[in-house]
Amino acid sequence: MVLLQRTPRWSLMAIRNARWSSSLSARFLVRPDLCSLFSDPLAVEVEGLVPEQEVVVEARLRDEKGELFESNARYRADSSGRVDLSRASCLGGSYIGAEPMGLFWSLLPQNPYKMLVKRDVRSPFLVELEARDGEEQNGHLLARETLERGFLAKGVRRLPVKEGRVRGTLFLPPGEGPFPGVLDMYGTGGGLPEYRACLLSGHGFAVLALAYYGYQDLPKDMRKLQLEYFEEASAFLRAHPKVTGPGIGVIGASKSGDLALLLATFTPGISAVVSINGCNAVTIFPIMYKGTVFPGLIGDSSKITVTKSGIADIRDTLSNPLEGENQKSLIPIERADCRFLFLVSEDDRNWNSPFFAEEAVKRLKAHGKDNFEKVVYPMAGHYLEPPYFPHCPSSFHMLVGKPVVWGGEAKSHAMAQIDMWEKIKAFFKEHLGTGKCSSAKL
Repeated sequence: MVLLQRTPRWSLMAIRNARWSSSLSARFLVRPDLCSLFSDPLAVEVEGLVPEQEVVVEARLRDEKGELFESNARYRADSSGRVDLSRASCLGGSYIGAEPMGLFWSLLPQNPYKMLVKRDVRSPFLVELEARDGEEQNGHLLARETLERGFLAKGVRRLPVKEGRVRGTLFLPPGEGPFPGVLDMYGTGGGLPEYRACLLSGHGFAVLALAYYGYQDLPKDMRKLQLEYFEEASAFLRAHPKVTGPGIGVIGASKSGDLALLLATFTPGISAVVSINGCNAVTIFPIMYKGTVFPGLIGDSSKITVTKSGIADIRDTLSNPLEGENQKSLIPIERADCRFLFLVSEDDRNWNSPFFAEEAVKRLKAHGKDNFEKVVYPMAGHYLEPPYFPHCPSSFHMLVGKPVVWGGEAKSHAMAQIDMWEKIKAFFKEHLGTGKCSSAKL
């Protein structure tokens, strides 16, 4: 068991009190605490200001590689010298209007084409908040605070997995269990992203964050994927003594969306599948299963366009799975005996997710099935993450070899992530049985 390595609460409180007793004229009030889970909302206020004073509130976060992400918002204090970010309207900056968590979801990288990714869930992100006099550029510092935004909820156990061929990390909620089981897979990044699985486990699920290439002794790339590997991972999770049955859930995004559909179609024990901006066909690289090769849809680089800012737009490069030989890549999901939740970004620029999801739904309907839900988020981009992760408008694409645009508008994307998170939790709780689900806190 590995516990969250974080600054003790007493030390943060000591820092906070020291700042209040220093020469700073104002202070931040943060509820419910200075230490919180990244996916939890906060109420932030600044008090001790001059009535009607104009202030600029800034947020800064550095990831594990030292990349700086920043946001800022200009406010006017009320008659009591207070700014309540839950109610006050931002007058300009990284966003406008009343946005309680705007400072967090509007964070942008100082260096272009960087995406905020949590690489080690055992430690929190530190977010520095500052309030400055807004009457002049780089105004006088009025208040400063440090927040911890963590990922391991209290009591959640992090267990590295090396079982047979399966490589990953299992997160178990606090308590004796058993718990509903979920298999979590990310897209074309390689390695082992754990942060979504970790946060989801805090809501009562036993979640296996599964690596499938580019990690330890697994294949270095996706050219030799075998569905048997994912089947073995599913069997491992279903057989775990802390996992209730009879079936488990699977969540996949982007490339791993089609892997999730394949797993539900051809292997037993899958009760619920969440596909986030996935495809209804095998994409890019083929995958083998019991001697059969499922070819992958390929892309046509001649269809890449360039945005006004000079970034590649690859949305229309992937072949149409309904045309000619491409139909061999289609996944016969009508064979699956499970529930599907398709979560779709309308402005996905990675590929045409709305089209792929609609075709998957049409295929299920054509076979007399109604075992699906589809939710489309207007003005959301490709990378739908847990709540309050900042919108990533563009970043480097490892397969394209250059920066690409991902689509979406920051506020709409943020609202989509909040709604999506609630739908995912509700979907799995409904279709995986209750087990002993409960939500943990940091």
